[in-house]
Parts: sequence; C-alpha cells; structure tokens
Amino acid sequence: METSLNADLLDNLLTIAGRSTAAREEVRVWSMSGVERLTFTDGTTAIFKYAKKPFDSEDQALRLARTLGVPVPAVHASAVVDGWLGMLLEDLGAPAREADDLDGATAAVVLHRTRTAAALPVLDREGLRRLPSRALEHLGQLRKAERWQDADDVEDALVRIAHGAEARSVGTATAPFGWVHSEFHPTSLHIGRHGWRLLDFARAFTGPGLLDLASWHGTLDTPDPVRLRVFLETYVTEGGTPDALTPRGGLTAENWALGWHRMWAVEWFMEQSIRWINDPATDPAYIKAVRRHLTDVLHLLEV
Repeated sequence: METSLNADLLDNLLTIAGRSTAAREEVRVWSMSGVERLTFTDGTTAIFKYAKKPFDSEDQALRLARTLGVPVPAVHASAVVDGWLGMLLEDLGAPAREADDLDGATAAVVLHRTRTAAALPVLDREGLRRLPSRALEHLGQLRKAERWQDADDVEDALVRIAHGAEARSVGTATAPFGWVHSEFHPTSLHIGRHGWRLLDFARAFTGPGLLDLASWHGTLDTPDPVRLRVFLETYVTEGGTPDALTPRGGLTAENWALGWHRMWAVEWFMEQSIRWINDPATDPAYIKAVRRHLTDVLHLLEV
C-alpha cells in the first residue's frame, strides 16, 4: 500500500472519530492488509486496520456480529479510500494467554448460535459442490496466462473431486449452519482479562459451521480426524448442536469437515493466485500448497 494512500486513509478515520494525530506502531503488515497500534497524545490507544478486496467489508461484518451479540472488537470508525478499507478498532491489548481448544469450542458455540445475517455471502450445498469446478476455472485462467503449466496432477485431482462432489456435498445444511468465521484459529480468538473477543471477520459468510471447526487446528499439519472428532465432541459438550457429530455425504462428520475445508482452501488459494495476488513469482508456493491440500481432499472425501 502506498504511503500517501495509507496516510490519507488514516487521516479520514481520525477526522471521522474526532481524534488527533497519533504515534503509529506496526503490528502486522501483509501485501493485502495491515494492522497498526495507534497511541494518542492522551495516552489512549486504538487499532488501525486496513485491507483491500476481498477483505474490504470487514467493518460491516464486525458491526453485524456485535449487533447480534457476538463478542468482537468495537469499530470506532471506518472509511474506504481508493478501494482500501480502513478501520479504527478497539484495542484489546496483549492477550492474557493463548486460546485453547475449550476456548475455541466455546466461541464457536456462541458464533454458530447467532442468527444469520442477510448481508453475508452464502455457501450452500450448490456453492460447496461447485468449489472444485471453480478451482478448475481458475486453473484455466492461469494456464491462459502461461502459468501452472506443469500442474496436470492438480487438474486430474480437481476433476475427480468434481465428479464426487454431488454425493459428498449432501448434508451441507445440516446444523450447525449459519455464521462461519472462516479464519477460525487460536490467533483469531483474543483471551483477555475480562473475557474473549473474536477477531478477523474479513471473510465471514453463511454456511456449514463445521468448516470453522475443521479450520481451528490449522492447515500446516496433516489433517487429523481423530483430533477433530474430540474437538467436535467438546463443542457439543459446551452447548453446540449434537448434529455436529452427524455423518454427512456418506462420511463421518470429521472427515466431511476436513475434506471440504481443504477443498474450500484450495479454491481460495487458486483464486488468490490468479485474481487477488496475481504474481507469477508466488506460483511455486501456491502450487505446493494446493497439491498438498488436494492429496488430503482425495483421501478425506474418498473420491
């Protein structure tokens, strides 16, 4: 993000919030978003978060979630300048500790009980079934751009998954179905001295809540259905719907959740590669990640 644009965006937010210039400290900066801590002359602080498409509607999701009773940081102000969203957020400070599985289950129960919001995009059974086909469309665009030329194995895997998607997508609307955080990891759950808050709602949607539960342990390690089953049982014990344990698509709930979550991630990686990042230099890393996830999808969805 250009320094001048970043400064203009912050100036807009400070004007809206009626605040003066603040000292800025980078917390995390990525090519598509960034987070800074602002310290004002009176000693108070706020978080300045900025992001471009497709992360440019997080302010709406956070406000919706807060209105519906989900514990999230307050949005003090938001503005869009030249396609970049800027937000001034409540500063929750340093976490008291890292979130554990019990925290994650508790937060998921609260989120998944929240009534759905019409403003959120929807991933229903048809949308889930279409994921491998959408990924194939992204691959076609990449190849037209003379990229991903040596990825026939990726195409073969996606075709196999697409053929099995009709049967394996059965049960998409089985509870929990509603709010999906979509970046549901321990780092997105802030445990403070006075309770917890969910962060990072940039890609929230309405869909199968099992995708959140499948994402909690991350995607760097080999998917572990036994570990997820324990987490699902914890979720039910903490008040989540018992239907979370119901088999769907001819699979156990945990295999279904892990398999479709990895397929969702594959489609997202490939869309990033051709649309949002669109940098051939990143292709080797994206291809490696996609291959790894597709191997998992073929195994978990048994296609």
